[in-house]
Amino acid sequence: MDLLLNAVRFLSWWDDSRTVFNPGTQVRWWLLWAAIPYGFVMWLRARCYERGWFARRKLPVPVISVGNLTLGGTGKTPVVILVTEWLLAQGRRVAILSRGYRRTSPEPLLLVSDGERLLAGAREAGDEPFLIAQRCPKAIVAVGADRYALGRWVLDRFPVDCLVLDDGFQHLGLVRDENLLLIDATDVQGLEAVVPAGRLREPLEAMNRATAILITRADDSVSVDRILGRLRRIGQPLPEVSHVTFKPEGLMSVTTQEWRDRDWCAGKAAILCSGIAHAGSFRSVAEAMGLRVLEEVPFPDHHDYTATEVDNLRMKARAARAELVVTTEKDAGKLAALLKPTDAWWAVRLSTRMIIGEEKLRQRILSCAKPLQMDACASR
Repeated sequence: MDLLLNAVRFLSWWDDSRTVFNPGTQVRWWLLWAAIPYGFVMWLRARCYERGWFARRKLPVPVISVGNLTLGGTGKTPVVILVTEWLLAQGRRVAILSRGYRRTSPEPLLLVSDGERLLAGAREAGDEPFLIAQRCPKAIVAVGADRYALGRWVLDRFPVDCLVLDDGFQHLGLVRDENLLLIDATDVQGLEAVVPAGRLREPLEAMNRATAILITRADDSVSVDRILGRLRRIGQPLPEVSHVTFKPEGLMSVTTQEWRDRDWCAGKAAILCSGIAHAGSFRSVAEAMGLRVLEEVPFPDHHDYTATEVDNLRMKARAARAELVVTTEKDAGKLAALLKPTDAWWAVRLSTRMIIGEEKLRQRILSCAKPLQMDACASR
């Protein structure tokens, strides 16, 4: 009977998803119909974990998950870095577990950093875990597809107070003590339907698993209100909500690590290259820094650059008389080995600012991750 009632709820979600689409092209409707089996499988999978029909395993230390519901970037990496910095600042011993998407190392479990030194490069480890290890040098960073096995492996080797799970919202086989869900304020259309019709990894009602919601890129209150309105249509009270923005601090040389603040950027002619989910947001950041964008060259997310592509970008920069080639901090890890010391290639460094709800969320995270009170964390 419970399964039947839940099936009715799924069909209600499906009907609601159809209403957010204006009548459009035939392709869109075909994609919408193709999304039905995928959405149902993801919904059923979550119900099986919820009912205990699929096993969920618990690690002996608190687990704080940072994830999202949509394909593409919502700012998970900078939020993982922020949460880790909060924990490290309070003396917690932190390990970060990541899948290591598109990494080249064949090792099922790979240590990226032992909290003292980097042990793997961006290609071996994946660009995001490598960036996290660079920005959080006192944290242990490890990658592997099975996050429970990875967590056990790390705990057998290091004294750790808590684990931060990067991109863990769909990793339902691992019990987490805090489940942070990130939603991009600029991407309300991404919440319309599951793939392939939309960008949702699973039906939007999965947001009810979250212990807190972080609205990212929350610079525009109108966009935030549209997102919150969409979420409230699900019919359940929202958990604690925080608002997050990402601000450019300046540029760091990809080859020498030399630093320039954003005032130095004003008026400089630049070509942009990036391998991220939202190249448009990167251009907005560059323009906000005062860079004069001559051309932008987007690549697929997590792109593995080649020497030929770098040579082509150099030629574009010379032809356009660009002073700089500007990329993202995530891409810089893969590009560094392909550049010459004289290349004027720079990476934008962003700071993460929580403009609403920071103190409540910080205290929630720190309370959960108390080293001597681990059993006090409520498992969800």
